[in-house]
Amino acid sequence: MSSDGLFDIDPGPGADGPDDGPRPDAPLAARMRPRTLDEVVGQADLLKPGAPLRRLLDGGAAASVLLYGPPGTGKTTLARLMAGAGGAGPGVPARHFVALSALSAGVKELRAVIEDARRRRDRSGTTTVLFIDEVHRFSRTQQDALLGAVEDRLVLLVAATTENPSFSVVSPLLSRSLVLQLRSLDEDDVRRLLRRAVTSERGLNGTVELAPEGEDALVRLAAGDGRRALTALEAAADGVLGAGGSVVDLDAVERAVTEVAVRYDRAGDQHYDVISAFIKSIRGSDPDAALHYLARMIVAGEDARFIARRLMVHASEDIGLADPTALPAATAAAQVVQLVGMPEARLALAQVTVHLATAPKSNAVITAIDAAMADVRAGKVGAVPAHLRDGHYAGAQKLGNAVGYRYPHDDPDGVLRQQYPPDDVVGTDYYTPSGRGFERTLAERVPKLRRMVRGSGD
Repeated sequence: MSSDGLFDIDPGPGADGPDDGPRPDAPLAARMRPRTLDEVVGQADLLKPGAPLRRLLDGGAAASVLLYGPPGTGKTTLARLMAGAGGAGPGVPARHFVALSALSAGVKELRAVIEDARRRRDRSGTTTVLFIDEVHRFSRTQQDALLGAVEDRLVLLVAATTENPSFSVVSPLLSRSLVLQLRSLDEDDVRRLLRRAVTSERGLNGTVELAPEGEDALVRLAAGDGRRALTALEAAADGVLGAGGSVVDLDAVERAVTEVAVRYDRAGDQHYDVISAFIKSIRGSDPDAALHYLARMIVAGEDARFIARRLMVHASEDIGLADPTALPAATAAAQVVQLVGMPEARLALAQVTVHLATAPKSNAVITAIDAAMADVRAGKVGAVPAHLRDGHYAGAQKLGNAVGYRYPHDDPDGVLRQQYPPDDVVGTDYYTPSGRGFERTLAERVPKLRRMVRGSGD
């Protein structure tokens, strides 16, 4: 099965092109694989006249490409059509198509393909299109083995990946390839796929009718994944036909599909994208969006401890003292995760997510510590004032340590004039409270404390 799910490719190193099509008993998604560019659904921006991908598919350009996008968006389909673009007209060289899967191929198989490509080029001028599915699963050594052949255009590499190539493909291979990002299919695209599959001779051939509510349910379940839509349609249709019916309605879809799989890879860029959206939704004070992303992580099996850690960081980074209860709440949720575990801990995670999303926001804490650390790194360290040094050892007073220290609790206000920072940092303000939440009180109190401690003003 291909990573994008539209069809399988396995013509083998000796094949001269795509096979003749799937068997009649193949899965519906395989039977409905696009055979021509006109049948491709979605990716309109990449396929418009003059676009790089369109030129590659028309046989008018020769560049290695990395097709990056979610499952079911047509990566493997486009790779197959690209291979078939060779020999499309006068002056367009013939192309030999080879498909490898990163799940099973190694350096030995790559070298064999490259050597075969060299012989074909020298003997007949034929270009070899090497399609590698799930290229992100290749090790650095395997990816490095492709560099020479790609740079010399001994092979035209077409690689498909569901992960961001910036994280999963070595830099030399990235720089030698055109990276094209495919988008999830929109609802209209998925509807076109479903309706075509119902009527096409290669599909269900009119044996069932797709009711509007059934179609709507399949579109929702697909979540932009073409293969998922067709797989769910086939399951629902089989159930209807098996019961002697002919209409795929909402009930038929619900009977066939119990739960939509969540598109989420804990080792890939979806992991980073979803947690980023989660934190930014909390920062933006949108509890509903934050709960949505929390639910996606929970359903996909994300480590609850990771979520709890991010919530604790966020409590100080984006809320701080605007709500002093934020960090204790996040810490308590982390304890629930540790002591109770999932699935019950989802309640604590949801509770603190809503708490943080609805809390007043302030980045004064992170701004303060970062400013202080910047001064330290810049050399503003200075000596600790003598009266603040440790005086709990013999001979400390002879060195002047702790001599002259004034104990704040001896003052009726609990605050008195005294130098605390080194000389280099005297008078520097790092913490600037916001006017939100509890920090509104601190915004009035902190300047008064500074005047009392530094001895300026009343």
